[in-house]
Amino acid sequence: MRMCNPGQPVPARRPTLVLPFSFLFFISLATAPRAVQAAAGDERASGVIVDQSGQPLPRAFVRVLDGSGHESASAFSDERGQFDLPTPPAAGCRIEATLTGFATTSVACAPASALRIVLPVAPIQETVVVTATRTQAPADQVAASVTTFTAADIERRRTPLAADLLRTSPGAMLVRTGAPGGLTSLFVRGGDSNDNKVLLDGIPLNEPGGTFYFDNLTTQNVERIEIVRGAQSALFGSDAMASVVQLFTKRAGAEGKPTATVAFEGGSYDTVRVGASASGRTGRVDYAVGAAQLTTSNNVPNSDFDNTTFSGNVGTSLNDSSTLRFVGRAELGRNGTPGQTAFGRPDLDAFAKRHDGAGGVVFDQQLTPAVHQQASYSLAVSNQQSTNLVADPPYTPQYGDHVAPFPFTDFLYDTRTNLRRHHAGYQADVRLANSARSGDQLLTVLADWDGERATLEDLRAGTSRPASRDNAGVSVQHQAVWRRLVVIAGGRFEHNASFGDAFVPRGSVAFVVHEGGRDPLFGATSVHAAAGKGIKEPTLVQSFSLSPFFLGNPDLAPERSRSVEVGVDQRLATDRARIAFTWFDNRYQDLIALRTTNPQTFEAQYFNIGLSRARGAELSVDVAPTAELRARGSYTFLDSEVLDSTSPGSPLFQPGQPLLRRPRHSGFVDVSWSRARLGVTLTGLFIGHYLDSDFSSLEPPLTENPGYTTWDARVSYRVTARLTALLSIDNLANANYMEPLGYQALGRAARAGVRVTF
Repeated sequence: MRMCNPGQPVPARRPTLVLPFSFLFFISLATAPRAVQAAAGDERASGVIVDQSGQPLPRAFVRVLDGSGHESASAFSDERGQFDLPTPPAAGCRIEATLTGFATTSVACAPASALRIVLPVAPIQETVVVTATRTQAPADQVAASVTTFTAADIERRRTPLAADLLRTSPGAMLVRTGAPGGLTSLFVRGGDSNDNKVLLDGIPLNEPGGTFYFDNLTTQNVERIEIVRGAQSALFGSDAMASVVQLFTKRAGAEGKPTATVAFEGGSYDTVRVGASASGRTGRVDYAVGAAQLTTSNNVPNSDFDNTTFSGNVGTSLNDSSTLRFVGRAELGRNGTPGQTAFGRPDLDAFAKRHDGAGGVVFDQQLTPAVHQQASYSLAVSNQQSTNLVADPPYTPQYGDHVAPFPFTDFLYDTRTNLRRHHAGYQADVRLANSARSGDQLLTVLADWDGERATLEDLRAGTSRPASRDNAGVSVQHQAVWRRLVVIAGGRFEHNASFGDAFVPRGSVAFVVHEGGRDPLFGATSVHAAAGKGIKEPTLVQSFSLSPFFLGNPDLAPERSRSVEVGVDQRLATDRARIAFTWFDNRYQDLIALRTTNPQTFEAQYFNIGLSRARGAELSVDVAPTAELRARGSYTFLDSEVLDSTSPGSPLFQPGQPLLRRPRHSGFVDVSWSRARLGVTLTGLFIGHYLDSDFSSLEPPLTENPGYTTWDARVSYRVTARLTALLSIDNLANANYMEPLGYQALGRAARAGVRVTF
């Protein structure tokens, strides 16, 4: 790693690849102030701050102490973990680095050599996140509600599907239609299931209009998952109304040593899961690739699920300051769709097939010590099929004493949806200043373009409808970080081919009320607040459909959200415990829904007619009393209400009703213990009652889901240095429940297997 000295001239380099407009942009930055200005002849010490795994730690507070312990200079480490400071000539000089969630470390000054300062993690460590600001920053310095599932979390939880990890995030509600492979939707803080921006290494995965289903998304070759709650359209544009979820593909380790892993599991419901991965570094190239297959027959006829995943991440260092990286992922899935089997016979031939793929290339360059730029292009594709060609016998829905007044007949269909989403982006991060007095001042300017292409086919009707939309957005964000204060402000101008222009701002602030220091009981106390707006474009059907029964409307306005949150975080017992409390208030307006335009013919068209609110609180606790034991848990209270109905004819959606499938009370607990060769994890999920519907005309109707409690267990035993035995049990107590009414969830399911590392 090359260390740059901001106090010395920087040799001119010709970038290997730079977007043409970036060259013009940086001409205006030629006189931008350097992070640190030094007088001629000063001795200087430079180096890098890393954690125990060798990963750089940005925004660590680094200061120079003279022989008497007085501070002579200070600054923050940059996104690469690097620092550069003047040092006094006196003997006894030391450099001290501090970052919340890590142990403070100091080393002797060594002006003649690059220093490497390792900060050991605290019992309750802090994670470095990217999604909250689109730059690397410690989670406590982004003034936002962020949950991170690390590589260690993913490994010990061993959930094949990413959705089952997201269940244990504050404010999140996952709803799956039955067993794994069923349609899976995410609701965050009362937002709708299409209000979440979903990214893979910066590649947008949502369908145009925000729709994203998690049933086909696995954790294979995923290193980290971040979920940022609240409206985030100021940085990400359309779809980021309630949250942003980003998955990061694995990369080669810091040492670059070649490694390979093979895993096999088998168990209940004919479940088989196999996977293999490899990573390493050779010369200037690093790589991480993986493949996996999951098959299961599940618990009712025609509910089988098959998924094959391929994933890769390959990067090459072009020179000391530039890299080129390729990321690709494919999820090939098929599942039977038996319908609401809790109310009647299964549909024996209906199925859904999804082939999803995403690939992108990213050019990354540290143009000067104060200027970083990134350019990217990606393509996400989704080929979907939904088919039911055989008419099964009629049946009358029934559940206990609830019986429909008429029989239901099979509805035949055969549709194809082919989606293409091109995305190009450019981002420049300019460090305007970096010192204890002026703070770490980072300006981010970025531009995004999305080219949305789709073909909607109905094979039974013999119709095919192409659709196309081009959107662009420009964002500006300023981050100002002092030792105890963080202020972030920004906004985005969005131009959308459907709704025109929109501006969405966001601002946040965090303040450390009490630094903690050596207090054995009360550690750091911080408060934070944030407010922002979100927007979401119409779906392609809402804009372009020609069907008279759901006629598109080219004049639709974007759906909008406004989110506000205030919270406090308290660390306790020398960082062995942390309590976080956040209050939030969200408002969702101009929601798009069908309105009947001709009651005689049942013709209908899409309009902006909905308005709702959701407010509540999240309480989270992390404890690590010993090195072997750790527990985390959260409780979410949600008070939601329909203000203007999207379905005036339905009593479930009348003003004053709570929002559908958003529980008032929910929570989870996750406890892990490891010692020597043995590791045990127990995870509990608690979902209170919520408004639901049978959607089967039962009399009397079912309008409330009683909720459920489930427990999952994981056990691993390291037989040898390379061989680990695995045991996974889902729904340990064999709870009997339905997530949406009519779809019976899977009972107790066990898998056993091995993992071999080479």
